[in-house]
Amino acid sequence: MEINNNTPWEDMTPGGTIYDAGNSKTFKTGDWRSMKPVYIEEKCKQCGLCFPVCPDDAIPVNKEQKREDYNYDFCKGCGVCAKACPFGAIVMEEEGK
Repeated sequence: MEINNNTPWEDMTPGGTIYDAGNSKTFKTGDWRSMKPVYIEEKCKQCGLCFPVCPDDAIPVNKEQKREDYNYDFCKGCGVCAKACPFGAIVMEEEGK
C-alpha cells in the first residue's frame, strides 16, 4: 500500500515502524543546525586535526589532502571541529548570521 496525503489514519503503518534503511547520504541533516562553524582559511595551517573529529564527515578534503569549506548540507553545528582547531581557524556563529 502506498501512503499519501489522502490515506486515512486507520490505513497507515504504526508509528516507529521502519521499512527502509536510511543514511546521511540520503538525508540532508544540516537543516536543523542552530550554530554554524565558519572556516577562516587564512588562519588554517592544514594540520588535519578538524576533519577526523567531525561526526558527520562534513569537512571535505581534496586530492592534495587539503581541507576545504564545510558541506553545510550535513553539518549539524556540534562545534567539535572548532574545539579541535589550535589555530582559531574555525569559529562558531549562530545560524543565519
